[in-house]
Amino acid sequence: MTPPLWTAREAAAATGGSSNKDWSAKGVSIDSRTVEPGDLFVAIEGPNFDGHDFVAKALEAGAAAALVHRRPSELPDEAPLLEVADSLEALTALGRAARTRTQARCLGITGSVGKTSSKEMLRTALATAGKTYASASSLNNHWGVPLSLARMPLDSDFGVFEMGMNHAGEIRELVDLVRPEAALITQIAPAHIEFFPDGLDGIAAAKAEIFEGLQVGGTAVINADAPRAQILIEKAKQQGAKIVTFGATETADFCLRDHRDGDRESHVTARLPGGPLSFDLGLPGRHMALNALGVLAMAASVGVSPEAAAKSLAELRPLKGRGARQQIALPGGGSITLIDEGYNANPVSVTAALGLMGDCEPSGAGRRIAVLGDMLELGAASNAMHAGLAGAVEAAGTELLFTCGEAMKALQQALPSRLRAAQSETSAELAPLLVEALRPGDVVLVKGSLGSRMAVILAALEELGQTATDRRTG
Repeated sequence: MTPPLWTAREAAAATGGSSNKDWSAKGVSIDSRTVEPGDLFVAIEGPNFDGHDFVAKALEAGAAAALVHRRPSELPDEAPLLEVADSLEALTALGRAARTRTQARCLGITGSVGKTSSKEMLRTALATAGKTYASASSLNNHWGVPLSLARMPLDSDFGVFEMGMNHAGEIRELVDLVRPEAALITQIAPAHIEFFPDGLDGIAAAKAEIFEGLQVGGTAVINADAPRAQILIEKAKQQGAKIVTFGATETADFCLRDHRDGDRESHVTARLPGGPLSFDLGLPGRHMALNALGVLAMAASVGVSPEAAAKSLAELRPLKGRGARQQIALPGGGSITLIDEGYNANPVSVTAALGLMGDCEPSGAGRRIAVLGDMLELGAASNAMHAGLAGAVEAAGTELLFTCGEAMKALQQALPSRLRAAQSETSAELAPLLVEALRPGDVVLVKGSLGSRMAVILAALEELGQTATDRRTG
């Protein structure tokens, strides 16, 4: 029988709280909408919501108990509660206790782009050698990391944790919880650059905080091709870390020799410390091939064979919002290929996504269509960075460009008029213009920062496909 993840006694000891009942939990949740029977529901209070308002709903859904810092008035006296001074601090304490008790070998990942895809690659690679747990989705902030730790199964052999930031000092706090044996920095790019007066230097220094939490003798895996890679290397040296590099740079320890994309995957040829290696990767794009080498370096750092790890990477498929492809039927017949890159955006990730579109061949009379929303948090350099995408747009063979947001006007102005299909203030205004322009065989890339609400456009395309299906089956 699987032991409980947390008992009332263990959770109370970890958080300094007190429980009014004896209970045991098999999971941890902070969302009453997705809580599973047997979960410990943690009532987080944020600026725009308060989890205490949903404690009753979570318990009705089968939560084993609720961690709270105030008792909701509508609860019956017998409701199972773990009462603490502050629920977010208690969640952090729970995560810290989970890390202390685990025998799993923990690894950390950060970077301006590629964190989540690299985390999924590393999860798959390590699973060839033992039971591997990794943080779900993009749980990489001040509550996501402790939540991920608190959820880690007791019998895990490996734990993989993603860490993100938009201000200096944030990763330092997160890595203090994870205390990894190895840490990977995927890339340095101008994401959130408005919060860094020193530009990429400041971003590199903030990302390098991940090395401060490395265990003694730990490994720092660094992208040798990244801007400010030397800053990362120096920071790792200061922590006494073993340094392993990856990239296309000839001196990289894990060196990319060749990369060829197919429709759904790519073939990678590399030079590793142990010799040459060729493997298939289920994630298209040169940037994915480079990150795969970083993942193999991470696997090797904890004794996992890079050859065995590489074989597993052929099984991967792009994640929703991060390169996932699907065929969308059109009401008049035929279909388009949608490349969903709608999760987030900065100049590096947009350029990479455009490259993916460029490698995808339209069918028949189809065209390559880029649908781009504003890249946010770029500060004073925003207009220049948006205009700077013009070369990548043209190099990808884009035939029509649809954009939304104030900053994207700079890109439209930097391109020849033949490419400028439409510019709107919002994604909601842009969606019908795009839908009206589609024809069979088109390849459509959708990319933008979360605040640009590209999900509205993705939903419009999915609705279009559903309408076509209904007509054909009705």
